[in-house]
Amino acid sequence: MSLNARLEPMLYLFAGLFGLAGVALAALAAHGGGDAHLAASASAMCLAHAPALLALAIGAAKIRTAWLAGLLMIMGTALFAGDLVTLRFTGSGMFPYAAPTGGWAMMLGWLAVSASAFW
Repeated sequence: MSLNARLEPMLYLFAGLFGLAGVALAALAAHGGGDAHLAASASAMCLAHAPALLALAIGAAKIRTAWLAGLLMIMGTALFAGDLVTLRFTGSGMFPYAAPTGGWAMMLGWLAVSASAFW
């Protein structure tokens, strides 16, 4: 069993969880007051990466780097959105540079998708 096949259920799981979180965070941004821009940015990243993870799961048989792209996108989205949500509710982030680290991980995930064109 390939690494893609083993991680396929995880890609579906996080696609659904990020979709759910994205909609919930959009509602928080619209109706929750406070620092709405933090929830809105977290929502945007969750809603952008949920369908990407779904596509990676569906195309795992053809996208050889789906496992790497998926892991990077999951870690990156969780770090980025998690840091913004933590900042929104507690006034301080998860740890220094959590959001930029998550941003870099998401970008590397997209680069891994691109790399599958040559592999």
